[in-house]
Amino acid sequence: MTANQYVEEFMANLIAKNPGEKEFHQAVKEVVESVAPYIVESPQLMKMKVMERIVEPERIIMFRVPWVNDAGEVCINKGYRVQMNSAIGPYKGGIRFHSSVNLSILKFLAFEQTFKNSLTTLPMGGGKGGSDFSPRGKSDMEVMRFCQSFMNELFRHIGPDTDVPAGDIGVGGREVGFMFGQYKKLRDEFTGTFTGKGRSFGGSIMRPEATGYGACYFGQAMLATRGESYEGKTVCISGSGNVAQYACKKARELGAKVVTMSDSNGFIYDPEGIDDAKWNYIFNLKNVKRGRIKEYVSQYPNAQYFEGQRPWSIKCDIAMPCATQNELNGEQAKELLKNGCTCVVEGANMPTTPDAIAAFQAAKILYSPGKASNAGGVATSGLEMTQNSMRLGWSAKEVDERLHDIMTGIHEMCVKYGTEEDGYINYVKGANIGGFMKVADAMLAQGIV
Repeated sequence: MTANQYVEEFMANLIAKNPGEKEFHQAVKEVVESVAPYIVESPQLMKMKVMERIVEPERIIMFRVPWVNDAGEVCINKGYRVQMNSAIGPYKGGIRFHSSVNLSILKFLAFEQTFKNSLTTLPMGGGKGGSDFSPRGKSDMEVMRFCQSFMNELFRHIGPDTDVPAGDIGVGGREVGFMFGQYKKLRDEFTGTFTGKGRSFGGSIMRPEATGYGACYFGQAMLATRGESYEGKTVCISGSGNVAQYACKKARELGAKVVTMSDSNGFIYDPEGIDDAKWNYIFNLKNVKRGRIKEYVSQYPNAQYFEGQRPWSIKCDIAMPCATQNELNGEQAKELLKNGCTCVVEGANMPTTPDAIAAFQAAKILYSPGKASNAGGVATSGLEMTQNSMRLGWSAKEVDERLHDIMTGIHEMCVKYGTEEDGYINYVKGANIGGFMKVADAMLAQGIV
């Protein structure tokens, strides 16, 4: 059997078993295309059906989440936890609260998480959870009541050595705090079951910064392969949440000018660049006021706001998609290339569509998939787990140094497995193979379980 035949048969079976789950299909296909040559050359991987087992979640928990809003009305949402793979450690992955959440999205995220966690070299398996509940526009008390109801079911299925959730889209420090408080009450124990906790109750310093900073550290390593850096570069960033905020901050510290940020309604373009005062304004707007990015232009009238658009039409050297899945498509990729973009660093999970990835790779520009370049968040969550187990806290300097070392190590693994005959580094192939090898070895060693 050839690698192409393996991919075709594998995907046909996967789609038949998981109909309609297009995000999950997309994530699996990208990995299978990379690892198929290794699988077909290994009788053991074929016989033991390792890839077939990896794509099948070990467990999926689905439940209803009833709660009462401030008007006294009963509301009902869906709750999920996908426990994908525990071959190298307890399930680890975020919880997402957003109206778009469904089983396909959570399975794709849990699948990606398995390889991302493997790349960090820390002992963490892959999982993901969430709900179609959206915190936007809800009061603190409504969010608290929802989080407590959500945890009333989920607490049975998680624990420091079983499954350690964290935040994701719609789940920040407030939501993690509410969920951890309810978990602690129900279990009558204080353990490191959640990461992304507040500093006052076991959270790691640098966790809010970790994903954005880590993406920039990875981008820095990519640029260095061509003798370049962030210094003097113009950067377009999508999103305005945690990842985007700190990607913006670190890119600026590295000498770049960041000119865009966005939310689900549109994006702002500031040709003067986002300086410290503007960054602080965005931080307070999104984290304290919970406002919309369009308010930025009222404060800074030299900037422009583009309703219902994404920032990929703006001329830049480096693009950092830090918002959500499939936010950068093939036409937008062509626009970026036409405008001189030479480096794309993903800060979100699978934000680039397959046709856009193909365009970037055909142009031989630097392009990194999120499972590699946004692994800084879960890496620092792993460090938080370590600190909780040791009942210790580390300084910001210690955590930042460990994060930088982990991101550098992931980059080296991508170079090892992704360098092609012409010298071009295919970071997609490198990340997929590097992540797969560790998980596959662990699964083979543990038997058919």
